[in-house]
Amino acid sequence: MTGDHASPIEVDVEATDGRYHRQELISWWDQDRLSAARVLVVGAGALGNEIVKNLALLGVGTTIVLDMDRVENSNLSRCVLFRTADEGRYKADVVAEAAEQLNPEVTTIPVVGDVRVDLGLQVFSAVDVVLGGLDNREARLHINQCCWKTTTPWIDGAIEGLMGTLRVFIPPDRPCYECTMNEHDHQLLAARKACSLLTREQMLEGKVPTTATSASIIAAMQVQEAVKLLHRDRLSADFGGHGFAFNGLTHDSYVVSYRFREDCLSHDTYDLASASSVPAQTSVADLLDDARRLLGADAVLDLEHELVTGMHCAQCESTEPVFQLLDRLTAGAAGCPTCGSERQVELRHSIASDDVELLALTPAELGLPRFDVITGRSGMVRHHFLLDDGQVDFRRLVVP
Repeated sequence: MTGDHASPIEVDVEATDGRYHRQELISWWDQDRLSAARVLVVGAGALGNEIVKNLALLGVGTTIVLDMDRVENSNLSRCVLFRTADEGRYKADVVAEAAEQLNPEVTTIPVVGDVRVDLGLQVFSAVDVVLGGLDNREARLHINQCCWKTTTPWIDGAIEGLMGTLRVFIPPDRPCYECTMNEHDHQLLAARKACSLLTREQMLEGKVPTTATSASIIAAMQVQEAVKLLHRDRLSADFGGHGFAFNGLTHDSYVVSYRFREDCLSHDTYDLASASSVPAQTSVADLLDDARRLLGADAVLDLEHELVTGMHCAQCESTEPVFQLLDRLTAGAAGCPTCGSERQVELRHSIASDDVELLALTPAELGLPRFDVITGRSGMVRHHFLLDDGQVDFRRLVVP
């Protein structure tokens, strides 16, 4: 075939040895490139199982798989990598072990946690592509914003019943996930944010009906798009800014083209190439001093997360100091321990020179994840600080 690659590549069609021989017969295929690739998979359910399985079979070198849930009995009918004996174990751990059994030549790193608070922004910058197998808008929007800040392509997948969709987003020149959201989507997000301490179980709107077959179809296409993105320089086109919808009842399918919204709030890109690397134990005060030295005396520090600094009870007029990320708190934390009334949450996104209590802490003591980014800002001028010396070691993401 011609027209699907930029230049001819020599292929040894007589060679019969090697795990990847058949896929290396594809004219534009570069197995060394796949072996060196680093992919982040968010979600280890039905889609995540199929995604990680396909990445392992293809020989993608390093996969980080993140999920916060444990294997349940109902997962066994839809998740190819789970077994009955795995019930109760963390999904990420099981998927990672199974992937390396499928292919000992790849590395699969499990991360048990919430993508919103347990993955620092540098992780998104350190991978080549992100694949999502998620079940809610909040997590998708968070991934979208992280990928836009780091210019990392990401591929979203969703299934329900016999139907499924995938969407490919390539920052910073194409439409993003938030560009595809309508007014109703934003209203649902605003309603959920109004109840800021809802637990994860409360936020989910119920169990989504899915099948193993739908997961197989959509996840396979997601991984196929990831392979194409890893070979973008050898192919004449990509699927960025487009979506694919599949109806398994009739086997109809169609492609959607999304519109780039100039006013989209997710279109914020960081210049991490010029960022400063700082040790893990650097205090917030030292970071602010560095920001003021670089940007001026009015500089503040912007966090990637909403920080809860206190909870106030209007009923008994008590205030409790709290230094924790908003998304780490549950609904139970809002109750006043004295009178039981629901307390108001005091939130901060920026830290200034008069925030004495916060300045005395380290980023870890604020609850920020490893390999996160803190931004110094003076007006519209910014300088970014890479935590943990700016050296992303995926193994350090694993909780002992």
